[in-house]
Amino acid sequence: MHAQPDLVKDIYLIRHGETEYNRKGVVQGSGIDADLNELGQRQAEAFFRHYHHLPIDKIYTSALKRTHQSVKGYIDKGLPWEQHTGLNEISWGSKEGKSPNTEDDLYYKNLTRTWREGHIHVQSDQGESPVEVLERQKPVVDLILSRPEESAILIAMHGRAMRVLLTHLFNAPLHHMDKYAHQNLCLYHLQYDYSAKEFRLVKGNCVIHLADLPESM
Repeated sequence: MHAQPDLVKDIYLIRHGETEYNRKGVVQGSGIDADLNELGQRQAEAFFRHYHHLPIDKIYTSALKRTHQSVKGYIDKGLPWEQHTGLNEISWGSKEGKSPNTEDDLYYKNLTRTWREGHIHVQSDQGESPVEVLERQKPVVDLILSRPEESAILIAMHGRAMRVLLTHLFNAPLHHMDKYAHQNLCLYHLQYDYSAKEFRLVKGNCVIHLADLPESM
Protein backbone atom coordinates (compact mmCIF):
# COMPACT_ATOMS: atom_id res chain seq x y z
CA MET A 1 0.00 0.00 0.00
CA HIS A 2 1.38 3.40 -0.99
CA ALA A 3 1.10 6.37 1.31
CA GLN A 4 -1.27 9.11 0.16
CA PRO A 5 -0.42 12.84 0.29
CA ASP A 6 -0.90 14.44 3.70
CA LEU A 7 -1.08 11.05 5.41
CA VAL A 8 0.10 11.24 8.99
CA LYS A 9 0.90 8.45 11.44
CA ASP A 10 0.49 9.08 15.17
CA ILE A 11 3.10 7.32 17.27
CA TYR A 12 2.60 7.05 21.01
CA LEU A 13 5.96 6.05 22.45
CA ILE A 14 6.22 5.08 26.12
CA ARG A 15 8.87 3.85 28.48
CA HIS A 16 7.86 0.84 30.58
CA GLY A 17 6.57 1.25 34.12
CA GLU A 18 8.69 0.90 37.24
CA THR A 19 10.37 -2.37 38.22
CA GLU A 20 12.11 -3.18 41.49
CA TYR A 21 15.40 -2.72 39.64
CA ASN A 22 14.35 0.84 38.79
CA ARG A 23 13.26 1.51 42.35
CA LYS A 24 16.58 0.30 43.76
CA GLY A 25 18.71 2.01 41.10
CA VAL A 26 19.95 -1.28 39.63
CA VAL A 27 20.72 -1.31 35.90
CA GLN A 28 18.58 -3.80 33.97
CA GLY A 29 19.49 -3.69 30.33
CA SER A 30 18.36 -6.28 27.80
CA GLY A 31 19.67 -9.17 29.90
CA ILE A 32 17.27 -8.61 32.80
CA ASP A 33 13.65 -9.59 32.10
CA ALA A 34 12.02 -8.05 35.17
CA ASP A 35 8.34 -7.69 35.99
CA LEU A 36 6.73 -4.38 36.85
CA ASN A 37 6.48 -3.80 40.58
CA GLU A 38 3.28 -2.63 42.28
CA LEU A 39 3.86 1.01 41.39
CA GLY A 40 4.73 0.07 37.81
CA GLN A 41 1.47 -1.83 37.48
CA ARG A 42 -0.43 1.19 38.80
CA GLN A 43 1.41 3.40 36.32
CA ALA A 44 0.36 1.11 33.48
CA GLU A 45 -3.24 1.14 34.68
CA ALA A 46 -3.20 4.94 35.02
CA PHE A 47 -1.85 5.33 31.48
CA PHE A 48 -4.57 3.07 30.11
CA ARG A 49 -7.32 4.91 32.00
CA HIS A 50 -6.09 8.24 30.64
CA TYR A 51 -5.53 7.15 27.04
CA HIS A 52 -7.86 4.17 26.53
CA HIS A 53 -9.85 6.23 24.02
CA LEU A 54 -6.96 6.54 21.57
CA PRO A 55 -7.73 4.81 18.25
CA ILE A 56 -4.68 2.54 18.38
CA ASP A 57 -4.29 0.24 15.37
CA LYS A 58 -1.27 -1.77 16.53
CA ILE A 59 0.91 -2.26 19.60
CA TYR A 60 4.67 -2.67 19.25
CA THR A 61 6.82 -3.70 22.21
CA SER A 62 10.26 -5.04 22.93
CA ALA A 63 10.61 -8.73 23.71
CA LEU A 64 10.96 -8.00 27.45
CA LYS A 65 7.92 -8.51 29.65
CA ARG A 66 8.11 -5.17 31.43
CA THR A 67 7.01 -3.56 28.18
CA HIS A 68 4.23 -6.12 27.67
CA GLN A 69 2.91 -5.47 31.16
CA SER A 70 2.99 -1.72 30.57
CA VAL A 71 0.44 -2.00 27.75
CA LYS A 72 -1.60 -4.84 29.26
CA GLY A 73 -4.84 -2.87 29.09
CA TYR A 74 -4.53 -2.50 25.32
CA ILE A 75 -3.45 -6.10 24.83
CA ASP A 76 -6.44 -7.27 26.87
CA LYS A 77 -8.68 -5.28 24.48
CA GLY A 78 -7.49 -7.63 21.75
CA LEU A 79 -5.51 -5.08 19.75
CA PRO A 80 -2.94 -6.45 17.29
CA TRP A 81 0.46 -6.73 18.97
CA GLU A 82 4.00 -7.42 17.78
CA GLN A 83 7.17 -7.97 19.80
CA HIS A 84 10.55 -6.99 18.35
CA THR A 85 13.93 -7.69 19.93
CA GLY A 86 15.16 -4.67 17.99
CA LEU A 87 13.28 -2.54 20.53
CA ASN A 88 14.99 -4.16 23.53
CA GLU A 89 16.97 -2.08 25.98
CA ILE A 90 20.70 -1.63 25.43
CA SER A 91 22.80 -4.47 26.80
CA TRP A 92 24.88 -3.23 29.72
CA GLY A 93 26.76 -6.54 29.68
CA SER A 94 28.63 -7.49 32.82
CA LYS A 95 27.15 -4.59 34.80
CA GLU A 96 23.52 -5.69 34.62
CA GLY A 97 21.70 -6.60 37.80
CA LYS A 98 24.38 -5.34 40.19
CA SER A 99 23.45 -3.34 43.28
CA PRO A 100 24.53 0.32 43.14
CA ASN A 101 28.09 0.90 44.30
CA THR A 102 30.69 3.61 43.94
CA GLU A 103 32.80 1.74 41.39
CA ASP A 104 29.92 0.97 39.05
CA ASP A 105 28.41 4.43 39.46
CA LEU A 106 31.71 5.90 38.30
CA TYR A 107 31.82 3.41 35.41
CA TYR A 108 28.38 4.49 34.14
CA LYS A 109 29.20 8.15 34.59
CA ASN A 110 32.40 7.79 32.57
CA LEU A 111 30.76 5.64 29.87
CA THR A 112 27.84 7.99 29.28
CA ARG A 113 30.23 10.95 29.24
CA THR A 114 32.28 9.13 26.60
CA TRP A 115 29.13 8.75 24.50
CA ARG A 116 28.19 12.43 24.93
CA GLU A 117 31.67 13.33 23.72
CA GLY A 118 30.89 11.55 20.47
CA HIS A 119 32.45 8.11 21.01
CA ILE A 120 29.19 6.31 20.31
CA HIS A 121 30.87 3.12 19.05
CA VAL A 122 32.22 2.40 22.55
CA GLN A 123 30.51 -0.64 24.05
CA SER A 124 29.63 -1.23 27.66
CA ASP A 125 31.69 -4.07 29.16
CA GLN A 126 30.49 -7.24 27.36
CA GLY A 127 27.51 -5.23 26.14
CA GLU A 128 26.43 -2.93 23.34
CA SER A 129 27.27 0.49 22.02
CA PRO A 130 24.60 3.08 21.10
CA VAL A 131 25.44 2.52 17.42
CA GLU A 132 24.69 -1.20 17.75
CA VAL A 133 21.36 -0.44 19.42
CA LEU A 134 20.44 1.94 16.61
CA GLU A 135 21.34 -0.59 13.93
CA ARG A 136 18.90 -3.15 15.36
CA GLN A 137 16.21 -0.49 15.72
CA LYS A 138 16.36 0.71 12.13
CA PRO A 139 14.65 -2.35 10.56
CA VAL A 140 11.79 -2.01 13.06
CA VAL A 141 11.36 1.67 12.17
CA ASP A 142 11.37 0.81 8.48
CA LEU A 143 8.74 -1.88 9.07
CA ILE A 144 6.51 0.50 11.03
CA LEU A 145 6.74 3.21 8.38
CA SER A 146 5.97 0.68 5.64
CA ARG A 147 2.50 0.29 7.15
CA PRO A 148 0.73 3.64 6.58
CA GLU A 149 -2.61 1.93 7.08
CA GLU A 150 -1.72 1.78 10.80
CA SER A 151 -2.55 5.43 11.41
CA ALA A 152 -1.99 5.31 15.18
CA ILE A 153 0.39 2.96 16.98
CA LEU A 154 1.60 2.49 20.54
CA ILE A 155 5.24 1.55 21.15
CA ALA A 156 6.48 0.40 24.57
CA MET A 157 10.22 0.20 25.11
CA HIS A 158 13.08 1.30 27.38
CA GLY A 159 14.89 4.41 28.58
CA ARG A 160 18.28 4.28 26.89
CA ALA A 161 16.82 2.61 23.81
CA MET A 162 14.20 5.39 23.58
CA ARG A 163 16.92 8.01 23.66
CA VAL A 164 18.73 6.28 20.82
CA LEU A 165 15.53 5.92 18.81
CA LEU A 166 14.45 9.54 19.24
CA THR A 167 17.77 10.87 17.96
CA HIS A 168 17.31 8.75 14.85
CA LEU A 169 13.71 9.79 14.25
CA PHE A 170 14.53 13.48 14.58
CA ASN A 171 17.80 13.24 12.60
CA ALA A 172 19.79 14.37 15.63
CA PRO A 173 23.40 13.32 16.28
CA LEU A 174 23.41 10.12 18.30
CA HIS A 175 25.73 11.61 20.91
CA HIS A 176 22.93 14.08 21.73
CA MET A 177 20.66 11.28 22.96
CA ASP A 178 20.71 12.45 26.59
CA LYS A 179 18.69 15.52 25.62
CA TYR A 180 15.61 13.29 25.52
CA ALA A 181 14.51 13.08 29.15
CA HIS A 182 12.36 10.19 30.31
CA GLN A 183 10.89 8.58 33.38
CA ASN A 184 8.93 5.40 33.99
CA LEU A 185 5.71 5.31 31.96
CA CYS A 186 6.32 8.67 30.32
CA LEU A 187 4.79 9.41 26.92
CA TYR A 188 6.32 10.86 23.78
CA HIS A 189 3.69 11.64 21.15
CA LEU A 190 5.16 11.89 17.66
CA GLN A 191 3.65 12.29 14.23
CA TYR A 192 5.17 11.09 10.98
CA ASP A 193 4.25 13.04 7.87
CA TYR A 194 4.51 10.73 4.87
CA SER A 195 4.58 13.60 2.39
CA ALA A 196 7.38 15.50 4.13
CA LYS A 197 9.01 12.26 5.28
CA GLU A 198 9.69 13.71 8.70
CA PHE A 199 8.72 13.31 12.33
CA ARG A 200 7.43 16.08 14.53
CA LEU A 201 7.12 16.16 18.31
CA VAL A 202 3.64 16.74 19.73
CA LYS A 203 4.56 16.17 23.36
CA GLY A 204 7.63 14.82 25.15
CA ASN A 205 8.22 13.05 28.47
CA CYS A 206 4.57 13.66 29.39
CA VAL A 207 3.44 12.19 32.73
CA ILE A 208 0.16 14.01 33.32
CA HIS A 209 -1.53 10.62 33.54
CA LEU A 210 0.57 9.79 36.61
CA ALA A 211 -0.37 12.92 38.55
CA ASP A 212 -2.39 11.05 41.18
CA LEU A 213 0.20 8.35 41.84
CA PRO A 214 2.90 8.42 44.54
CA GLU A 215 6.50 8.85 43.43
CA SER A 216 7.45 5.65 45.23
CA MET A 217 5.83 2.83 47.19
